[in-house]
Amino acid sequence: MPTAITGSAMITCLGDLDETLQALRDGRSGVSPLRCGDPARLNVANAYSIDDDETPPGLPRLAGRWLARCVERALAEAGVDPARSRVAVLVGTGLRELRAVEQWYADGVPLRLAELHFAEAVRSVAPDVTEVHTIANACAASGYALALAADMLELGEADAVVAAGCDTMTESMLTMIGRVGAVRADMVRPFDADRDGVLLGEGAVAVVLERAERLTGDRRPSALVHGVGLGCDAHHETAPDRAGIVATMRDAHERAGVTPDDIGLVLAHGTSTALNDPTEAGALLEVFGTDGPPVTGIKGSVGHTSGGAALMSLLVAVDALRTGVVPPTAGLRRPDAEAEKLDLVYGEPRPSRARLAQVNAFGFGGVNAVTVVEACDEH
Repeated sequence: MPTAITGSAMITCLGDLDETLQALRDGRSGVSPLRCGDPARLNVANAYSIDDDETPPGLPRLAGRWLARCVERALAEAGVDPARSRVAVLVGTGLRELRAVEQWYADGVPLRLAELHFAEAVRSVAPDVTEVHTIANACAASGYALALAADMLELGEADAVVAAGCDTMTESMLTMIGRVGAVRADMVRPFDADRDGVLLGEGAVAVVLERAERLTGDRRPSALVHGVGLGCDAHHETAPDRAGIVATMRDAHERAGVTPDDIGLVLAHGTSTALNDPTEAGALLEVFGTDGPPVTGIKGSVGHTSGGAALMSLLVAVDALRTGVVPPTAGLRRPDAEAEKLDLVYGEPRPSRARLAQVNAFGFGGVNAVTVVEACDEH
């Protein structure tokens, strides 16, 4: 049985969920001058930052603070009360609260080890949840959280599960980006022939999941998750593997009980890198052929959001299915040779009558998650 999404929330550099979705439809990008660290020393000039102050005393760290807001809003929208039912929370992340470690080391800001996970942040707004787990699976982390959430519901280990993701800007990752890039990137340009590298984004996202058959009364889900394919091919520390990605896509289709012809939209991982974009394009062409569904991506608008990437793309896919408007890929102007045969959406929004969408999320080490989702409200 599919798993129902009954509540959702998101925070990105573009604003909350509604603000982010509108900006994506408009093709806008949230890229701005770097506000974390010294741009000259880091060799990074831009990023997709959230305009938020440092953490006041007594409140969760930045990533945890955004996470807490999203969990609270998603539970409220779903009408789920952890005090009255069994609610677990699974948080996908790439870096946890690494920024807090940097501040502890460089500036002597007090840090407790418990703050590196997200149990305290979640319980600050939902003290009665039964359990909180932190899943560190790079840019596929919240996709893994989604899959594990569906498993928990199917096994009867919870009445509802919040799958979430979050990450914040860190000087450590900015340093890595500044050293591996030949030039300073101005923005993320997925599948673009003139792409010049990656830029970090930050934010949080949460969805409430319940068994669809257990919803009663007038409670109606916004979407159904039909299946999540997972892979860990361990092909290389950073380089993606086409065979591993193809296997994960096919695993998702098998779990969802669909064929490639049933998929009407793809939310691509689309990293704007010389290795991922051609590999992902080749995998999509292998699975769907040259007559495949429209393909779009959101990193040109929100950057590399790491732990939140999978679920952020999922909510964009659900919105596109519900509204019949596919947002364009911000930053994409001239498709590179490997992606030319894909039906890339760029320049302006695309009308669509798709019923099912596929959401790609790939992480370092071949940690892959692919989701098949259906919107419940027809456009």
